[in-house]
Amino acid sequence: MPQVCYYARMKRTTISLPEALAAALSREARRRRVPVSQIAREAIEARLGRAGRGGRRLPFVGLGRSGYRTTARDVDKILEAEWTIDRHR
Repeated sequence: MPQVCYYARMKRTTISLPEALAAALSREARRRRVPVSQIAREAIEARLGRAGRGGRRLPFVGLGRSGYRTTARDVDKILEAEWTIDRHR
């Protein structure tokens, strides 16, 4: 699983685990050299069907898609042309 950097604020919570499960969690964290909290987050995300989501979905992304592959490269030319048209209106 790729490493995730959580920039959002997190809520601290305490859970009670059976000894065997707590030991397994600690072993996995040591094996992967990551914090126990990361292993717990990944397991909870996988169980709740949120694994791999990488944050909230932004439904408006792609709405302004032009259909051209060179838009980012040609942005200055496009804006200049559009502003010229607007100035003559």
